[in-house]
Amino acid sequence: MESAEHEAALRAGVELFDAGRYLAAHELFEELWEDTQGPQSDFFKGLIQAAIALHHFEQGNLEGAAKLHGSLRACLAGYLPAHAGLDLARFLTDMQACLRPVLRRSPGENVPFPHADRPRLRPATTG
Repeated sequence: MESAEHEAALRAGVELFDAGRYLAAHELFEELWEDTQGPQSDFFKGLIQAAIALHHFEQGNLEGAAKLHGSLRACLAGYLPAHAGLDLARFLTDMQACLRPVLRRSPGENVPFPHADRPRLRPATTG
């Protein structure tokens, strides 16, 4: 995949993610991950895991969402505070806040997905 195609696919994946279309975003992020060599691959792996964690949460698979929390943070931590034009520090903070009720739930407790307050991949600010 050429650089322009790569950037367009990332933008499209971000738009899908921010619209709450997590499976579709996952597919684009996975294409980018498979096309990436070296240290950049963990960035896309982290985005894949974030998309699937939120998909699991939205579908009521709280255990699946909780399991992905630590690994997505580990994958994206090396790119803080920002990478590829995205504010990853804010994103990881928002993911933590979103998944906190899932991580702290009692056995058998149902946690509703926060549609209005779901995490989004926001542009990094410069300055």
